[in-house]
Amino acid sequence: MVGAVAVLSDVHGVLPVLEAVLAEPDVRAADLVVVTGDHASGPQPREVLDRLAAGGDRLRLVRGNADRELVALRRGEDVDVPDDVTPWAAAQLTEDQTRLLAGLPHPLVLEVDGFGAVVFCHGSPRRDDEIVLVDSPLGRWRAAFTGLPAHHRTVVCGHTHMPFVRLVDRRLVVNAGSIGMPYGRAGGSWALLHHGAVSLRHTDVDVDAAVEAVVAGSTYPHRRSWAEEYLRSANSDADAIAAFTPPGDRPAASEDGGPVVQDSGATPAPE
Repeated sequence: MVGAVAVLSDVHGVLPVLEAVLAEPDVRAADLVVVTGDHASGPQPREVLDRLAAGGDRLRLVRGNADRELVALRRGEDVDVPDDVTPWAAAQLTEDQTRLLAGLPHPLVLEVDGFGAVVFCHGSPRRDDEIVLVDSPLGRWRAAFTGLPAHHRTVVCGHTHMPFVRLVDRRLVVNAGSIGMPYGRAGGSWALLHHGAVSLRHTDVDVDAAVEAVVAGSTYPHRRSWAEEYLRSANSDADAIAAFTPPGDRPAASEDGGPVVQDSGATPAPE
């Protein structure tokens, strides 16, 4: 059983921010570093995977949906991806790196002091591409936990690039946010699990220098515009939540644009 775990997620091929977070004293001192998926789909895929591989057994990688897509593209499969950086990144990978991504687990369960069995996943324990947000209804969260053993009381996820900690029907859920594509706040978001306590952490970076480092360290044709958008966190958390929330999870809007509140005179039943 380990006492302290630093959790990173969604590096998306951004080396300078990854280096800054890995240099944090509490990351260096942690018993394990777990990176919960989407490691290489971005402008510096080979460099990031080389850096992560250098972490040895102390650094554990979980498969993300973008990692799965990179492997499929490398194998010549027809994959529908919403951007051009993913096919470009797939073409940069070595065979060893492709095998590394292909062999990653999802989810990964580790015993952590103060937490017991902790489930490290990308989207949700059942699917690496499932979207569950801090304000998703309990019904959506419960569905995402389908098949999860009762004694797995802590779930650590990524995928949505926004950090949060919340309870879901007695389960503790942690999202570490994103290293390379943060929504809402520039810099590297990560989390620390330490003897039963969770803390969300943030590493400030010189964004101008990080953008230039990505531009200098990549041959991706659109690397500057990509870095300007994502390293500067041009997309807010409100933008991301609006884009990612399924229509059925959004409250109906009144004529003045606010949510419809129905007062039946009774206390609403828990969902």
